Formats: sequence, structure tokens, C-alpha cells
Amino acid sequence: MIDRTDVHNAMVRTFAGRSLLDDDDRAAIHALPFLLREVRPSAYIVDEGADPTRCAFLFDGFSFRQRLTNRGARQILSIQIPGEFVDLQNLHLKRSDHSVQALTRAIIAEVPLSAMRQLALSRPSISNAMWIEALVEASMFREWIMNVGRRNALVRVAHIICEFTARLEAAGVSVHDGYLLPMTQEQLGDAVGLTAVHVNRTLRRLHELGLVERDGYHIVISDRKGLRAAAGFRADYLHLDQNERSATGAPVQATLSRPFLN
Repeated sequence: MIDRTDVHNAMVRTFAGRSLLDDDDRAAIHALPFLLREVRPSAYIVDEGADPTRCAFLFDGFSFRQRLTNRGARQILSIQIPGEFVDLQNLHLKRSDHSVQALTRAIIAEVPLSAMRQLALSRPSISNAMWIEALVEASMFREWIMNVGRRNALVRVAHIICEFTARLEAAGVSVHDGYLLPMTQEQLGDAVGLTAVHVNRTLRRLHELGLVERDGYHIVISDRKGLRAAAGFRADYLHLDQNERSATGAPVQATLSRPFLN
């Protein structure tokens, strides 16, 4: 049974990671109404073309943004980790322009858009946090375009592994002994513009170079410095310095439980 206070605390940490919050800001977040929902893998959290009525906060599990071509080919646009709102853009846009699917079994808190809009209007620091979140997402999209458009296969795969690792660490997850990257080779391919076969060859090559070990969904970075060099990875586009400390000076950590895989 999930304590609703834990969900509100996770939302506070998310906003505090983007902007300094006072006690009134935190109280306003704790007053947000929400409906807690469990979502199975591949189920839609946001439907492309739908008129949004709520904003979804990813409390546990992972999700991804996607678009489909008119022939059904999929492009995965980004991955969301616990502690992130997956559709803040729907606060101001009339229609969802892409879909969001659960990558694993997930727990989401659905907040009515009216409540989120009132929160943004009444609490400037929280509105500022939302702005920063949107700008960081845009920065990440630019990097993903660069990854698909101008990097070779090995660099693309290495880069997405580096990004996922950096974001999990920023959320307070220990990655020293490895972690779960809950993506199939087909899903990785849809994220980096490669076939599943090409992704398989690329992962084998990263293993041969002594950079990465992967057993199913479990991944271990064997050589962090070497992997970052191979990927040409610089974490500045993630703007992780935005969420190093909360208003109280304590490190900001997202609430991450065991990632769901079934």
C-alpha cells in the first residue's frame, strides 16, 4: 500500500530540485489532489491526439515518449524515470502531440490539470520549477536529435547508456554494481534509430572494448571513463546542477523503489 504522503513528498523533491521552495510552496504541493493508478508495461499513459484533463507524475517504474510514422515505424523520443512529470506540456497545450507509454509496470499519480494550473499561477517558485523542467527537457531533446542524426551506432548506444546512468545517479540511485536498463534491444533501437540486430552487435562491441557488460536487463559499466570517451558524453545538457540541493541544503533524491519489469 502506497502512502499518499510519500507521493506528495516525491513531488516536493522534484520541484525543489528545480527551484527553491518555501514552506507555503511545499504545503501547496501536499494539498494537490491526485488519483493513484498502476499501469502495465506498454500501456498508454498519454494518448497522442487526446484532449488532456490531468497531468501524470511517475512515482515508480519507467516510461517513454514516442511518435509513430504513418507506416507504423516508432521513434522513442525520451525516457522518463521515477520522480518526473511525464506531460507538463499539457498544462498549456490543447492536445497531446505525442504519446507516453509505460516501459515497465509503473505507478502514476494523476493530478487534475485545473489543480496544476492553479498551483503554477499561485506559487511563483513552483511555476519557475515547471519552466526549468520544460527547458531541461528541450535541451535533452536537442541532444537526442544530435545522437540520431550525427553519431555512429556505437556512439549512439554508448551515449544513451551514459545519459541513463547519469540521471539515475542524480536521482539518488547507486549504479556502482550495475542497474536495470529495462529496455529490449528493439526499444533501444527505436531510441537510437537502429535495428535490434544492429543494437545487439553494438552492445557486443562495447563488451569487447571492456566498457559495458549486459546480462538481460542488468547492465554494468566496466569502464566509466572509457565509456564516456567513446560516447563523447558531457552531462552539461542535463543541467544536473539545477537539482544538486534543495531549499534546505540537503541533496535531492527521487523516490525510487525496485524498478518493475513485469
